[in-house]
Amino acid sequence: MSELRIAVLLPCYNEEAAIAATVAGFRAALPGAEIYVYDNNSHDRTVEVARASGAIVRTERIQGKGAVVRRMFADVDADVYVMADGDATYDAASAPALVARLVDEQLDMVVGARVTQIEAAYRRGHRFGNALLTGMLARLFGRSFTDILSGYRVFSRRFVKSFPVLSAGFEIETEISVHALELRMPVAEIATPYYERPEGSTSKLSTYRDGFRILRTILQLYRIERPVLFFGAIGGVLALLGVLFAIPLGLTYLHTHLVPRLPTAVMVTGLMILAALCLFAGLILDTVVHGRREVRRLAYLSHRAPGVERRES
Repeated sequence: MSELRIAVLLPCYNEEAAIAATVAGFRAALPGAEIYVYDNNSHDRTVEVARASGAIVRTERIQGKGAVVRRMFADVDADVYVMADGDATYDAASAPALVARLVDEQLDMVVGARVTQIEAAYRRGHRFGNALLTGMLARLFGRSFTDILSGYRVFSRRFVKSFPVLSAGFEIETEISVHALELRMPVAEIATPYYERPEGSTSKLSTYRDGFRILRTILQLYRIERPVLFFGAIGGVLALLGVLFAIPLGLTYLHTHLVPRLPTAVMVTGLMILAALCLFAGLILDTVVHGRREVRRLAYLSHRAPGVERRES
């Protein structure tokens, strides 16, 4: 790993109480890595403390973790990227094992799945929401991770430079997971300790607001990445309603050869037309998605797997 350029990326917002310990932990775990702290309009002394700790400090003015990740991935050039939060909750000592797994198996992402027995560090509501969203992601996309909301991840260069960050907030972890699943990237998970925040550091995560945003992101990504199934399901419901309303009309017509309920007949016709439009919209969008996926795959293939240069040399 000494021949690889490793960058530690720490998005921060009001983490004066924890950023020094976080930087020190990753510097001890990865002595040769460059540590970047990206401040997101903090109102405390996060910038001063991070700079005094020896980190490379940069600023992203657009509010939201997604905006910070977009900026970090665009600006920083490295072979391996280690991303964590600046709140000292993730175990920096686990970073070498995560990086080694990425390089040895030529993976594109290794997720640090959180393990803790401390209730204050990982509240039951957050655990339940994580399990619910993880299960939904697995059902919609066929496979998933055990902890899709973990902010502790190690990436290859080809993952970072092929990932078009679109999210604005904490739903970025979900988008990252879907990107890996859609491009069939080789990924892995390693259980890592998860700690309570130090005194003076407060969580910026809102259980219900951010949970609904993550749920909305999953549905939006499903609409974008699986348009045939998404619009096909809507079309199927409309067609089923059309058939149910059409059955009484058909029975009446067989007995009287008349269609006395003209408004119902018009409604049935409209439902079937809408169902057909949904189906064709899904088919057309599927072609567009296929083309977009090919472009992302080509961008992904333009970079070598981590550790390939070292082994070939």
